[in-house]
Amino acid sequence: MPRRILDRTNAVLDRWLPEQRLFLKSEDATRFVRMRPLTQAMTLAAVSVLFLWSVIATSLLFIDQISSGGAREQSAIARAQFEARLDSLSQERDARAAEALAAQKRFQLALDQVSRMQSQLLLSEERRRELETGINVIQATLKRTMTERDTARAELDKSRGSGSAAALRQRVGEMDGTVDLLASALDQTAHERDRATRAADNARAEADQALQERRLIEERNAEIFDTLEGAVTISMEPLDRMFRKSGMDPDAILREIRRGYSGTGGPLLSAAISTKGVIDDGADIARAKGILQQLDEMNMYRIAVDQLPFAIPIKGGYRFTSPFGWRWGRLHAGIDLAGPVGMDVHAPADGVVTDAGWENGYGQVIKLRHKFGVSTVYGHLSKIRVKVGQKVSRGEIIGDTGNTGRSTGPHLHYEIRVGGAPINPMTFIKAAQDVF
Repeated sequence: MPRRILDRTNAVLDRWLPEQRLFLKSEDATRFVRMRPLTQAMTLAAVSVLFLWSVIATSLLFIDQISSGGAREQSAIARAQFEARLDSLSQERDARAAEALAAQKRFQLALDQVSRMQSQLLLSEERRRELETGINVIQATLKRTMTERDTARAELDKSRGSGSAAALRQRVGEMDGTVDLLASALDQTAHERDRATRAADNARAEADQALQERRLIEERNAEIFDTLEGAVTISMEPLDRMFRKSGMDPDAILREIRRGYSGTGGPLLSAAISTKGVIDDGADIARAKGILQQLDEMNMYRIAVDQLPFAIPIKGGYRFTSPFGWRWGRLHAGIDLAGPVGMDVHAPADGVVTDAGWENGYGQVIKLRHKFGVSTVYGHLSKIRVKVGQKVSRGEIIGDTGNTGRSTGPHLHYEIRVGGAPINPMTFIKAAQDVF
């Protein structure tokens, strides 16, 4: 039965694929191999399937490379935009700080001017009161002298013809001189009082103008502080969210960075004393200190970003071929990034090389220790470019991708461990996508 089916199939295919004979000639004999139509059809089918598989695989690889390249370019653009944004914010912070310092100097100058105007106003008021007192005394003396003069004139009129008339005339003349002197002093004192009053009015107007300038400076300072606080808050939120999504405690990270970057020193200079006699530590200074503290925290976040593996260790074309998780009862403790042999492997963060050599299963492997109890592993490498104990920086090339160890093809096996326990590297990578 099978023989008849084969013969019938060959007969049907013979119209398109006639029987072929392949002759094999040697020194003493000639042989041939018959290729039946069914054999030719199976061979053509196998070749066609292989060709189709090659085309599909090449197309998929090309599409993956294009998509991964576009994602990398977008990530690079986003990172560049974020760095430019931080730079512009830093420049704006410096400009605002300089403007706030200039405003503080103007504010201090206005306070000094107000103090001087108040002192002048007090002196003018005191001088005016002294002059008014002097005028009152002169007026009383003038009235008393005029009364005495009038009394003396009356007595002179009564005593005309007597021996005492000459003495009375002399007395009246003296009183007239005294009255003229008092009248002149009264006029001069009145003029001085008017000048003191005008000086007091001018000092009061200048003090009011200085107070108005002080209010304008305070409003400008408040506007500067509002702008800085808003900009710092907007920039801090994505950084804080990135660390929380990666499973790291931002407060613990800031404490660790602060302990490592806490050096102080230098000579101590005398403190500046304000016109009030004490250092002015008001609400504006408190707000400025708060902004400086937030900017310091942002700078510490940027330091921590360089010390934690938020970046992808491969920057060329690659495929994500295997995720983190369990495989047939065993844990695949990292992710696999497939690509050709010899791709550069970059350190995703600052660290120290703790292992660089051969390990069963991993093949050629590199292990880095980072800050905050985080470490990374890079397996199946074709070349190792670092040594144990070497310090590496973020972005530095540490090795090449390969196919060593237990591997089905060239790729990079990438692990992240926190406190020695493996976690999904995509946790860090996806957390960084919110910022970079």
